[in-house]
Amino acid sequence: MRQAGRYLPEYRALREKLSFIELCRRPEVAVEVTLQPLARFDLDGAIIFADILLPLEGMGIGFHFDAHDGPVIERTVRSATDLRGVRAGDPAADVPFVFEALRLAARELAGRVPLIGFAGAPFTLASYVIEGGHSRTYAEVKRLMLTEPATFARLMQLLADTTIAYLLAQVEAGAQVLQLFDSWAGALAPADYERFAAPHSRRVLEALCGHGVPLIHFAGGAGGMLAQVRAAGGDVVGLDWRVDLDRARAELGEGVAVQGNLDPAALLGPPAEVERHAADVLRRAHGRPGHIFNLGHGVLPATSPETVARLVEFVHDWNGGD
Repeated sequence: MRQAGRYLPEYRALREKLSFIELCRRPEVAVEVTLQPLARFDLDGAIIFADILLPLEGMGIGFHFDAHDGPVIERTVRSATDLRGVRAGDPAADVPFVFEALRLAARELAGRVPLIGFAGAPFTLASYVIEGGHSRTYAEVKRLMLTEPATFARLMQLLADTTIAYLLAQVEAGAQVLQLFDSWAGALAPADYERFAAPHSRRVLEALCGHGVPLIHFAGGAGGMLAQVRAAGGDVVGLDWRVDLDRARAELGEGVAVQGNLDPAALLGPPAEVERHAADVLRRAHGRPGHIFNLGHGVLPATSPETVARLVEFVHDWNGGD
C-alpha cells in the first residue's frame, strides 16, 4: 500500500525537482519511483507509481494537485447539466505515459517480483468528481445519489467504462496483478453500497476476469459490509485495519484470499510495538493459505524507512511463534 511516497528521502529528493503530476507523466521517473522501495526492502511485489485520478484526463473533467498534493477537481458534476460533455475516456490515448511506465517497469522487474497495476473504483472516482476533492462527509455525493439517481448512475457508468479500458490496457502493458481501490466505500451505508456502488465495481471486475491476472478488491472502511464487497468480485479482498483479520475471513468464507491489515500508524511506534501489532495480524491469519500481509492503507509520511525494513524482515521470518 503506497510503497513509494513521502516517507522515502529519495522520493522527497525527486519531489524537490518535479511536481507530483510530473512524476506521473514522465515514464522513466515513474519507474524510478516504482523501484525505489525494492532497492531498500525485500518486498514481494512492486506497484506502479501513478494516481487513481489520471483516467479522468480524457473524460472532460479537469483536475490538478494543490501545493500539498491534494486533488482539486476543476469541473465538478453535481447535476444532470454538469454531466453534459463528460464522456468515457480512452486511456490508451489520454494517458499513454502510464502504460509506457508499466512496460519499462515490467522489463526492469522481469523474473524478480510481480508488477501490480491499479485503478480507482467507480464510486471512489465519483466521490472526487462530485465533491471536488477530499471530503469528510460525502454530503454532495449522497445528495446527487439520492436526489438524481439517474445522473449518478450515468456518471458511474462512464467511470466504469473508462476504468475497464484503463485496466485492460495495463494488462497489455505488463501488469501481472490488478488492484481496484474503493477507498471511500465505507462512507456508504451497506444498503446504499449494494444499490449504488457495488454493481459498477462488479462490472469492472467481471470485465477483467479471464485475462490471466489476479484481481484485488480493496474497499476502505467496509468492515460492516464484507459480504457485499466479496459479492462485487475479486480474487482477493483487501482489508483495512478497522476489522480483525480472523473475523473478516470468517465472514468472507472460503474461496477468496485476503490482503492486509496492519494499521499504518503502528509503524510510528517503537520496534516492540510494531512487532506486536504485526504478530497479531499474522496470528489471526492462523497460517491459512491466501493471506497477503500488508498495511490496511498507505504508509504514513512520518514513517521511518528503517521501521519498514524491520517490519518486512519480521514478516518474512515469522514462524507462528510468540
